[in-house]
Amino acid sequence: MAVACHAHHVRLRRSAVAALEISAIVVLYFGAARLGLMQQLVRGQVTPLWPPTGIALASLLLCGRRVWPAIAIGAFLVNVLLGPSMSAVLMITAGNTVSALFSHAMLRRAGFHNTLDRLRDALALIFLGAFTGTLVSATTGTAALVLAGVLSRGDFWPTWSVWWTGDAMGVLVVTPVLLILRSAGRPRDLSPYRWAEGLLLMAAVAGVGVVEMGQTPLLFLGFPLLIWAAFRFQPAGAALCALTMSTYAVIAAGRRSGPFAGHNLLTNMITLQAFNGAAALTALMLSAVVCERNQAQREIARACGDLAGMAARLATGGHSAMLPAATVSRAAQADAAGGGVEPGKAEAVRGGAETGKAEDARKAEDTREVEDTREVDEVGDAPGDEAPAHTTKVVSPCLERRPPTTNKAGRDDRI
Repeated sequence: MAVACHAHHVRLRRSAVAALEISAIVVLYFGAARLGLMQQLVRGQVTPLWPPTGIALASLLLCGRRVWPAIAIGAFLVNVLLGPSMSAVLMITAGNTVSALFSHAMLRRAGFHNTLDRLRDALALIFLGAFTGTLVSATTGTAALVLAGVLSRGDFWPTWSVWWTGDAMGVLVVTPVLLILRSAGRPRDLSPYRWAEGLLLMAAVAGVGVVEMGQTPLLFLGFPLLIWAAFRFQPAGAALCALTMSTYAVIAAGRRSGPFAGHNLLTNMITLQAFNGAAALTALMLSAVVCERNQAQREIARACGDLAGMAARLATGGHSAMLPAATVSRAAQADAAGGGVEPGKAEAVRGGAETGKAEDARKAEDTREVEDTREVDEVGDAPGDEAPAHTTKVVSPCLERRPPTTNKAGRDDRI
């Protein structure tokens, strides 16, 4: 009875946790969608940066596939307010949900790590999660608008390009930040200079963002800051810098200021997405390479420490601790059988595993020689014949104790 009650409480607790996770994801998805729609470019429904796509993929990577209803509910609530029809809303909702699940499945199949500390993780997120997985949502959503009569067939590909790049940028810019915020712990043992460097980097990124929204086209000023963040703060700093710079660029594109002034929609979209993509790729790939370099340095330092310890034990005569267990056990048996072996000879026994094998082979050869000699003796001892004088000369070398050598001292003492 007690076991059944405990299992029931465990199920209730898990259900409550799952409900809280789904509710939090729905709220976050809906809020991010409302922020993204503030910079819409096509029919008030297609934006150059769609944060909910990144939130959906990050939720699946962190919480598992059990939270997929939260993505469907959030997508439905967002699109039902925009229309144009219930069938189109359901089709867009299905496309957004399946796209997130598809990206999640490909990343898990590729062995993706949420810490983004390997180059293969950055490449998987870029090419599988962002560029490939979002094809589903862009194609389904644009087709729904065309079938609903909102868009003409001639507007399919321009709308599709904006939809796809917006979803891809959401994965490249938003997903890394959420993954790193979940996996990164609280910074410890940071010097005041390190904190000052982080604050200086944040101030520099904010200043460059203000310049981006001005009349002078200076988007390239943000790349030195991305490199700085990647080398000094790894994925955490690089992802936050990329998100901040992309946000400023989207705002500038919506206002048609700076490098986006005086151009048509297609030109602005190409410029914006080229900048956002370059910033995200630089941040993810460079920070991943730096993490791999740091990990390699730690492994080399650990290996050098192990080698130094082994050299120290060898120098102090403690190399017997590094011999295989079988060799040490055999040496101990030899010491026990020898009884009172001198220290020098005992040390030779411990290091003579291979010598012992050669000694056994030599003893077997000597035994065969003794047997051959006995046959000669039996032939020579026939009635009426004297024993050959050379018989004792043949036998005696085999039966005599051989003079001990340095490597075989322990074995001769046992004989």
